[in-house]
Amino acid sequence: MTSSTRGLPPGVVPEDEVRTNLRDGTAVLVRAIRPEDKALLKDGLRRLSEESRLRRFLAPVSELSEGMLAYLTEVDYVDHFAWIAVLAAHPEVGLGVARYVRMKEDPSIAEAAITIVDEYQGKGLGTILLGLLAAKAREVGIIKFRAYVLEDNAPMRALLEELGTEAHHESPGVLVMDTPLDPDRLPDSPAARVLRAVARRILPARVRLEL
Repeated sequence: MTSSTRGLPPGVVPEDEVRTNLRDGTAVLVRAIRPEDKALLKDGLRRLSEESRLRRFLAPVSELSEGMLAYLTEVDYVDHFAWIAVLAAHPEVGLGVARYVRMKEDPSIAEAAITIVDEYQGKGLGTILLGLLAAKAREVGIIKFRAYVLEDNAPMRALLEELGTEAHHESPGVLVMDTPLDPDRLPDSPAARVLRAVARRILPARVRLEL
């Protein structure tokens, strides 16, 4: 992974690529999202349960409009960045997406969200994506993630707590979870170890991540 995203010309997709294995041995490829990934996102939504869709969007969502697909895939890679995870052997099969969007009112904070298709939840992919997303955010000056999480979304709450999250209620049933991204002040957790592994050294654009 490189730290050159800020200097890319508009419209150029970064070559950042990470290969790793999930807890069950599944080989995955994680790369920056591309405009041509719209079909992957549409398929991924179909493979999310109703509960997973509600947890991601905080509202029932049955399909992604063309406008939403454009917003989610045509990003600038600085103020809006997304990783997409696919099967290494079958890159046409999407497994999950992690993204941040920098907040206009405070550019040091970005809203973050992670979505994993149901059949690959609980295998460690969320931890990998969170650590990689945090490392990428730090490259462009973001020091805190903010996530809006349903109170009963125990998996996401547990994942964010790996980075020392502070939480408070936004509204009944919804938590605002603020997560600092300072590698030197993070707890000893799997997601924090991923962040440190990436943030403390300059890696080549294509790297294999050993966890």
